[in-house]
Amino acid sequence: DVQLQASGGGLVQPGGSLKLSCTASGPTVAISWWRQAPGKEREGISCTTSNDGTTHYGGSMKDRFSVSRDIAKNTVYLQLNNLEPEDTGVYYCAAGACALVNNVLYYEVYNWGRGTQVTVSS
Repeated sequence: DVQLQASGGGLVQPGGSLKLSCTASGPTVAISWWRQAPGKEREGISCTTSNDGTTHYGGSMKDRFSVSRDIAKNTVYLQLNNLEPEDTGVYYCAAGACALVNNVLYYEVYNWGRGTQVTVSS
């Protein structure tokens, strides 16, 4: 199985930024980002297909969050901008597949990476 390592979380003030990284140990079909806020279900943020780098955003955070990747490092990044306290949570990346159907992003997760904590607080 492909192993995933997420990193880059931390404590940031409201309005601040963080850049999270997710490195895969082998080839993937797609890598998705998720977050789980305290007391809430895990929600999908984005999905990036590995063959062409197309990224679909599944949540309401797409105006502040963006994805990039480094093919040579087999790494996908999640840039978090203008962070709000409501963005606090554990952020995960996952290997799997995804499809955008009628503007709804569907995910299939094969492997979860270990999450990284993001705390937005003054």
